Amino acid sequence: MESLIGKKFEVLNQGHVVLVDVMGDDQAVVDAARTCYQKGTRHTSDNRNLIRYLMRHRHTSPFESCQIKLHIKLPIFVERQWARHRTAGWNEVSARYSELPEEFYIPEESDVCEQSSTNRQGRGEALSSEQAGEFCQSVSDLAVSCFDQYHKDLETGVARELARINLPLGTYTEKVWWISLHNILHFLGLRMDSHAQQEIREYATIIGEQIIAPLFPEVWQAFVDYRLNGTFLTGLDKKVLKELLLLSHSEGMCIPMSLEDVGEVLRLIQDHVPEEWKKPASREAKEFTAKLESMGIVCQ
Repeated sequence: MESLIGKKFEVLNQGHVVLVDVMGDDQAVVDAARTCYQKGTRHTSDNRNLIRYLMRHRHTSPFESCQIKLHIKLPIFVERQWARHRTAGWNEVSARYSELPEEFYIPEESDVCEQSSTNRQGRGEALSSEQAGEFCQSVSDLAVSCFDQYHKDLETGVARELARINLPLGTYTEKVWWISLHNILHFLGLRMDSHAQQEIREYATIIGEQIIAPLFPEVWQAFVDYRLNGTFLTGLDKKVLKELLLLSHSEGMCIPMSLEDVGEVLRLIQDHVPEEWKKPASREAKEFTAKLESMGIVCQ
């Protein structure tokens, strides 16, 4: 803990994450859980098994007993995503009280991609080097222009709360963020996922791997095993998977199957497939196939 508090982890081009304070550790989680044990308890699990049991069965209150406080510097558009996690408290720099420094985010050219054709809120294939370079240059030029105007407005006496209006979403802001261990793990489960926007994913990965993992090693390993790398099957998933495996066995199909084989099996067991899955663009059906791939039942 002592070696981590105050350590700055650089993120993006000008951002960072700093551990300000922490309350608790793996033992604190165990102690909170064992508050429930009273005289007459016949068996007490060892610490590691107890933590893994709590994580596996979603007994969340012992993880809520630990708290983490971070100082984070991040672009405003990333903060707007971050603020959606309402199970934390924070204080953010106010541009009404303070003049913002001229710091803004410019992506790496290799990270500039076209709009995804399958995900309305995500990126697709990388743009050409020329297109990416033009975009990055435009981001820089426009940000510099906006800050020039910002400084001119302040010099002419415009109120800070008004002068900030023209600043771009890539402008860096800072905040102190405090949250329970349970809720930060929920945050990391969503924001370390491959579907999360890359910029917030970089922050989440630093927080998870560089801060939470060394502070709570047993909790972190349980989280990785049961949440981050786990696969959740819905009731419909289990129903279709059972029929798929039964038919594939009777037809002598090998595991892993090809995507074509899966499509054929689903056609043969269509009476067991939910009506919503039969639509050409069914997201739930695609998610089911992705789960089969993650479990090694299907290969590309």
